[in-house]
Amino acid sequence: MATIAAPVRSTISKDRIFFPSMCVLILATVWLGFSKTYYAAGMVRAHLPSPIIHVHAAIFSLWLVTLAVQTGLIGAKKVQLHRKLGLWGFGLAACMVVVGLMAGTDALRRGMSPPGSGLDPKVFYIVPVSGILLFGVLVGWACIARRRPVEHKRLIMFASLSILDAAIGRFPYTIAPMGPLTLNLILIAMLLPMFAYDLATLKKINRVTIVSSLLIVLLLFTRIPLGMTYPWLKFAAFMRG
Repeated sequence: MATIAAPVRSTISKDRIFFPSMCVLILATVWLGFSKTYYAAGMVRAHLPSPIIHVHAAIFSLWLVTLAVQTGLIGAKKVQLHRKLGLWGFGLAACMVVVGLMAGTDALRRGMSPPGSGLDPKVFYIVPVSGILLFGVLVGWACIARRRPVEHKRLIMFASLSILDAAIGRFPYTIAPMGPLTLNLILIAMLLPMFAYDLATLKKINRVTIVSSLLIVLLLFTRIPLGMTYPWLKFAAFMRG
């Protein structure tokens, strides 16, 4: 029993370093992306284009705060409190899906498309819609797997990583000019530490790591082509109208 318990304790100890580090990486990415337009601009005083975007920014920021608190509670061995707060987190995630879809539709109706992208707003509409739906799928999976900590914590991290494209997409305004391919590669690079950590602690790559990463990468490289299809353009035109 002692020989089995020792590796388990070692893995838990490493988890308390790795997952907070991933949380810091996510928070830093969001700050770099939105510092000029939102956080350093006073948040509620920031000049955002519509009220729903303010709600969207606030509720997504609450998710980041919840992520940091939940990660800290596990590090402090407050597992019961972590589980109770998890109910709030899942409810918040459900609100994020609804508000995210509303914010994306608001952007469509305003004719918003990334400057210089040359994308029709109806085509770009697939980016926020598909992104927030994938987030919802991963969080829903995390809820189902909440009694399996190894999978649960990875799913929450991948769900949080999956919505970082909006922050990374604003790096040209806060860091340096870069193309869409570079932005996708940055997000993909942020998935790689989980693969390395799995190999270092589990001696294999967890199925959650494989499936979540494949879903995120597939989304990154197929959403714009899918957004150019006739059925999507008809759907976007309906939503805009």
